[in-house]
Amino acid sequence: MKNRFPRITACLIGLSLAAQAQVRVPSAGEGIRITSGGKEYHFRPAFQILYNAADPGMALKPAGISKVEYNVLTWKVTDSSHAGFVQKMINAAMAGDGFDDRILRTRSEWRTANVYHAGESRLLEATAIRQQKDTVFFTFPDPALSAYLVTSGRPYPALHFTYKAPRSGWYSIGYVGAPALPGADAKEIWQPLIWQELRMPDAAYLTPAFMATLPTTMANDGLNTIGILAAPEHLPFQPLPTLPNSQFGIALRNERGEMQPQVFAPIPGGHGSKMQAGQAFHFSLLLVVENKDISHTYQYLAEKIFGFRDYRRNDIASLNTVLDNMTAYAMTHYAWFVDSLKGFAYSTDVPGAVKNVSSLNPLELSIVRDDEVMFEKRAYPLAEFMLSREKFLFSLDSNQKIQNPSRRLKGPVAPLSELAALYNVFGKSNPFYLRLMEQEYASARIRNLDVKEDGASWFNAMQLYKATGSQQYLTAAITKANAYLQQRVAQRQTAFNDPFAGSFFFWPAYTNRWIELLQLFEITGDKAYLQAAADGARHYTMFTWMAPGIPDSTVTVNIGGKAPMYWYLRSKGHTQMYYPEEKAPAWRLSETGLTPESSGTSTGHRAIFMANYAPWMLRVGYYAKDTFLMNVAKAAIVGRYRNFPGYHINTERTTAYEQENFPLHAHKEQSVNSFHYNHILPMASMLIDYLVTDAFVRSNGKIDFPAEYIEGYAYLQNKMYGSTPGTFYNEKDVQLWMPARLLTSTSREVNYIAARKGGRLFLAFVNQSKTAVRTRIALNPSLVQTTDASRVMPLNGAKAGRLHQGAFECTVAPGGIAAFVVEHVAPQVRFQHKILAHNKETGNDYGEIPTGNAKAMLFRLGDYARRLFLYLEDDDNRWRSVQLQYSVAGGETKSVRKDAYPFEFTVPLQQAASVQCWLLLEKQDGTTVTSEKITLGN
Repeated sequence: MKNRFPRITACLIGLSLAAQAQVRVPSAGEGIRITSGGKEYHFRPAFQILYNAADPGMALKPAGISKVEYNVLTWKVTDSSHAGFVQKMINAAMAGDGFDDRILRTRSEWRTANVYHAGESRLLEATAIRQQKDTVFFTFPDPALSAYLVTSGRPYPALHFTYKAPRSGWYSIGYVGAPALPGADAKEIWQPLIWQELRMPDAAYLTPAFMATLPTTMANDGLNTIGILAAPEHLPFQPLPTLPNSQFGIALRNERGEMQPQVFAPIPGGHGSKMQAGQAFHFSLLLVVENKDISHTYQYLAEKIFGFRDYRRNDIASLNTVLDNMTAYAMTHYAWFVDSLKGFAYSTDVPGAVKNVSSLNPLELSIVRDDEVMFEKRAYPLAEFMLSREKFLFSLDSNQKIQNPSRRLKGPVAPLSELAALYNVFGKSNPFYLRLMEQEYASARIRNLDVKEDGASWFNAMQLYKATGSQQYLTAAITKANAYLQQRVAQRQTAFNDPFAGSFFFWPAYTNRWIELLQLFEITGDKAYLQAAADGARHYTMFTWMAPGIPDSTVTVNIGGKAPMYWYLRSKGHTQMYYPEEKAPAWRLSETGLTPESSGTSTGHRAIFMANYAPWMLRVGYYAKDTFLMNVAKAAIVGRYRNFPGYHINTERTTAYEQENFPLHAHKEQSVNSFHYNHILPMASMLIDYLVTDAFVRSNGKIDFPAEYIEGYAYLQNKMYGSTPGTFYNEKDVQLWMPARLLTSTSREVNYIAARKGGRLFLAFVNQSKTAVRTRIALNPSLVQTTDASRVMPLNGAKAGRLHQGAFECTVAPGGIAAFVVEHVAPQVRFQHKILAHNKETGNDYGEIPTGNAKAMLFRLGDYARRLFLYLEDDDNRWRSVQLQYSVAGGETKSVRKDAYPFEFTVPLQQAASVQCWLLLEKQDGTTVTSEKITLGN
């Protein structure tokens, strides 16, 4: 690489950092020069000193960024000209777990979010240098500051500084010498957690260390990415990073409005900021110049500086054991399903309310796991809920404002994609789903919080194509998606105004629609969609924790036999939980690979276990040959829990949520983290998705099952498996079948998927560890009957021992897959074949009764069942009670009465015949009205 400054002087340091980077320090005035990709960058030896004689009152406050929920650091000021921070007004809807009133609802006062206004400020820049081997020492006008640069640092030169407080007070020393880019010259920027692409901060915000997924900000000029990285020792693994222990903050916007990576340490008013006269403060930085774009620089820093890699294994339980435990827990009273309201209690956030995500989660579990009880107790009630309710959050209390619940039966709340999936799952024998899909495609709806969704989107057109096979919908999806690629993907976002994002709260709003783009790639094979999906997925990884680095050591947890207590639950009167004090390997306790919940709750929900992005990321990584995506996916899922672990890592490191009995407590007895009971089934679906996707990836696509799309809301997207047969190596039309406790393995490191076809059982075992595993597999005789003729045959060259009394041994290579078919067996299928049978019945399956604003639907559930579901949009402000009158095939009239709202009725029907129904409605004054009659069925 040609040196643009070939003159060598006594004070020149020229040392190759990497194949594309060199560093030299010609003089104090010329500063530190780093060349990368043929371009030289100037790092000035310049520091901003901030001083306050009194505590500046550091505090997080809700930023006034339009459409964005996010908390930023602020400080008290006495000069009104510096009081530029306007505290965002928070309404009653913003409350519940993760919303901290200490941040959101404290009184307004003169404050600034501009770090340069957080104290008396002065700039110190080096006036001379001195060289000693690979070290350059800088001299400053004020001897209180000293600094030196180690040019031989790998992979980056390291800048160390010391500041000795000349007087007592609160200090912060900011390194402000990095190259600065005018906003117009930046090709991309990044400041955690929300400033990404070209959405530039509108002030010199300081991100505290505990909110930095990597401790740097970055700017890219089209050739190189520039960053200032706080040295890893300033972001230790223990204790869990929080605001009170954050040793520094990072900024991107400078005083002139340019994009310039900066680090301030300590944070003004934060940990270590208060210093006595003569007290010395030491800090180290790495000067980053990488000939990569920002997402690949993020990966490089994560891997080379913080040691990110494929670091997890099952260790405590296989994912199959977790799935068995979790689905069993979902059916207990601890999971707090409210039968009368057909939903999971949401009392952690909204007392008295219920909230569901999707009926597809329990439907998938009931099909894949051959579980009739799951269908009857969870899947079918949720199907009715999703058709009838206006919003996911339902509350009978009309005065409830928290998180904007709805009391109305004005469905469907189910997204169009869910209606399409249900239409497909039941063999297109329920045309009312198609009717509702077309209705939703032509309209807009608010389903969750206050986010309005447009029906006629390209991803909804894609789902309509999957349901109907109509070319017009595929054409619409492709046309609109291509426009989306041009308008959203090809052009980096400059503001928080993406029309497909809704509000900026959950992380999917901040990236492109990479999950839907992946699906369109799988339908069309067009690699433009794959490239866009990979770009979106890589940007999503920047919300996953890559710091602090994980030490190769153990951590003592649950000190004194007490589990950590989440402050929010303590304030709600929850009781202390007790788990034995123990030592656990640090890697198992790490948040690396997980995300905070959202921008609005990132200050309290450090890392959530709901990593629904992981199977998608694993799949994108496989298609795009991107091992970073694949490693992030595995880090988010594997080896974290034995049962439902609650929601998040928040206070201290603990093994509490690893325990099998962790969720088996009453609501007020849970205090380690919050429980959102509507997450249990989506997490189980997430595990199925990961298991199937992992087998798909490890088999190089030879194990492949078609899937529907679980859209849910927020970040709760997954594929739904089980409704359509797939391929298992060379065998086609194989049905995924994984009932609870199907088999046992002597090794916890092996996950498996299972499928059936006739008298054969197909098994694929995937090793999550880096060592070969020899395991004994024992089939459950109550689920798989074997005979002397039964035998195990390899499908991918893996070897297995002889089947003896329903058991055999096999070896699975490190990180590998071993696939077998067990022949001449009898799988004991109990429910799956009935619900998946295609019902050939015809006739009207939908009707409306004007009086009462009633909607009636006829469910045809394969060969399993046939049911009438009717609900009224009118509520108890209009009617005191409602009777459903009906007759089947002209037979006797029967009735069902409801004396309390919601007015909804479910009638089992034993035969494929017509059903006539009408309503008797009692007004509040006691008078009655008879409605019109409608007929459904043949």
